[in-house]
Order: sequence, then structure tokens, then C-alpha cells
Amino acid sequence: MNAQEFREIFDQKRAGTGFDGYKDVMDIIERVRTEGDAALLDYTEKFDGRKPESFKVPASALKASYDAISDEEKTALETIRTRIERYQESIKYEDRDDGEFQYVYHPIEKIGVYVPGGTALYPSSVLMTVVPALAAGVREIHVTTPTFDENNITFAALYICGVEDVYTVGGAQAIAALAYGTESIPKVDKIVGPGNYYVALAKRLLFGEVGIDMIAGPSEILIYVDQDVHVDAIVYDLFAQAEHDRNARTFLLSEDEAVISEIEDRLEELIDAQPRSEIIRASIRDNHYAVVDSREALLDMVNHIAPEHVSIQHRDADMIIRNIRYAGAVFNGYYSPEAIGDYAAGPSHVLPTDRTGRFSHGLNVNDFMTSHAVISLGQETYTEIAGPAKTVAKREQLDAHYQSLRIRTE
Repeated sequence: MNAQEFREIFDQKRAGTGFDGYKDVMDIIERVRTEGDAALLDYTEKFDGRKPESFKVPASALKASYDAISDEEKTALETIRTRIERYQESIKYEDRDDGEFQYVYHPIEKIGVYVPGGTALYPSSVLMTVVPALAAGVREIHVTTPTFDENNITFAALYICGVEDVYTVGGAQAIAALAYGTESIPKVDKIVGPGNYYVALAKRLLFGEVGIDMIAGPSEILIYVDQDVHVDAIVYDLFAQAEHDRNARTFLLSEDEAVISEIEDRLEELIDAQPRSEIIRASIRDNHYAVVDSREALLDMVNHIAPEHVSIQHRDADMIIRNIRYAGAVFNGYYSPEAIGDYAAGPSHVLPTDRTGRFSHGLNVNDFMTSHAVISLGQETYTEIAGPAKTVAKREQLDAHYQSLRIRTE
């Protein structure tokens, strides 16, 4: 298809996507708000088949998890942590002071982090959320995760990060607990981290009661290629995204129809051999788009959908990237596949999806800080600007404002 055909199909499909489950999630939120731990126990038994004596993970379990992983895994996690930390510190905002004005930053006091669990373990999500918070200077980090085995690599990653407040609670009920606080879990100021549909819906409904990072939808990648690409590498880049979830979106763009056909044919040859072939095939069947068009039309398409991940593997990559205005993260070249960004590149893999990249950005150290201005005007500057201020105050008929300004000019 060409870009115009794609846009019509894509926009129509998005318009038909509603939010189911509001009532169920609202009921969960209200019960946790009013019943606290009793509601958490009920939902944990209902959804996870367990009724724990305590939600808090003992410090000994975190340490035992670290001790149980291999030396290779310890080194991998610690190396990635260091790389993320260095990157986050390099982009951290600094206080500014020009005499009359200061702009100062402070870390948020209490952060809640949701780390997915249940069917799989995600130590990478620990590193990509907790390390930026640590770089910001956050002192209290409370983690909820539906991860229940005593020894596991998620707990090991939390131990490496020095996090001590970890609770085995998942789903919308975990988000509600962090937002309102319960007998076991304290109320936090902001919640971050990826989760399933119900986690995202709870974050949507609780925004305002608590800060949130973003409303994340299914993961997505857009790959823009030319005829010189490594075909199998592109196929596995598509598989890597599609294996996340049957709703994951994959976009393959090129100005060359022949290379699109070659990649699509090779995809069909390799798909059944993949360990998660059922999920991949469902994703490719329902949420995969191959588009051939002019450079101008394709660039317009990229900016229209603002993909979570954009991979440019094209001889004109630098020029193409200069024209990308909206994306969660852009990966430039053969040795910068999206998968390296999931684990070790440095920027967080918590990124905006479903076109929200048109007004938001990926999670980073600065999202864990608040800021405010300090205004320290001298008499000379005040005298210079008080006249215009008085004029506007008078026009707005706010007499006390006007008098507050006037009295300092007499």
C-alpha cells in the first residue's frame, strides 16, 4: 500500500479502538481506596491464586535472589545499570541563576514503580525505571510487581539498585495502592513503569490523584529501509517487536517495492521456527503494515503516527532522521537495533506509544524532579516593568493586584 492508503486504514482502525474494562477497573480502585489491604488480599487471591501473609518482600529474599544468579548475569545487570546511570546523569537538568531569576530542581519525594511479572520476568524494566529515579536523587522508591518466586532475577535487579521496599502486588490494584496508600503500601507522589491494559487503564483513571509517567499501549516499531539492508536482520527486528504481544504493531517502510517483497517473503519462511511464533503470527496478521511510497510521503507518515521505536536502516539515514519530529526513540543504523535499546543502550525503554509521542517523551531522569522559579527583582527592574503590569491589572478589574503594584512605585 502507499502512505495515503495506510493513513486511512490506520486512522480508521484507531478510531474504532475503545476502552473496555472501565467499570471493572473503577471498582478495583474504589475497593482499594476504601478497604486497603483487605481488597489487595482479595484481588491477589482472585487473580493470582495466592493469599500472602505479607505483601512486603523480605530483604533476605532480595539478597538471596542476587546470590542465586550467575556471575555472568550479575555482571550484565551491573554493566547495564552503570551505562543507564551515566546517560541519565548526562541529560539531567541543572539549576540556573542569573541574579534576578533562579530556576531550581528537586527530586520527587516518593516514587512508585510498577514492574511487570506474572508470565515472565523483566529485570530490564527495573533498570530502565529505577536507575533514572536514583540519578534524580529520589530517596523513597516503592516497587510493586506480580512476581512471587522467592529467588528471581527481578528481585536481583532490585537488590543491585538498592531498592528495599518491594511488594508482591500486581494489576490495577497495585496502581490504586500506590495512588491512595494502604496499611502495607505507602501513598506515592508519582507512578512509573510499563504494565498490561488494566494497569494502563488504572493509571489513566488515577492521574491527578497521583502523577503518572504515561498511558502506554501495545508496543510498536517502524523500520525504514533501502535495498542494501540485511534482510534477515530486518525480519528479526520485526519479530522482536511482534513477540511482545499479539497487539504489537510493526511498520515496514521503503521507497523500493522489491526490498519490501523480499523481506515479507523471508518473514514467512522464518516465522514458524520462532519460539513465540503463535504470538508473532497474530501480531503480523492483525497489526503489520508494509508501505511503499516517496520519501516525502513516508516522512509525513512517520511523523503522523509518532512510533514508539523508529529504526532507520537506510543509506540516507542522517537526512531522514533530521526530518523526524515525533518518535519515542530513533535507532540509527545496523548496529543500533531496537532490541539493544530494550536492554543496554542507555535511554529508558519506557516510551510513548499510540501517537502520544506527538506530545510526550520517553521516561528520563528529569521526570523524577519538580522545578520552580525563584524571582528576586531589584528596584530598578521593578520600576521598569510595574507600569505595564498595572495597566493589565486595571484592565482585568483586579483592584487589589493594581494596588499591590502601585504602592511599590510611590
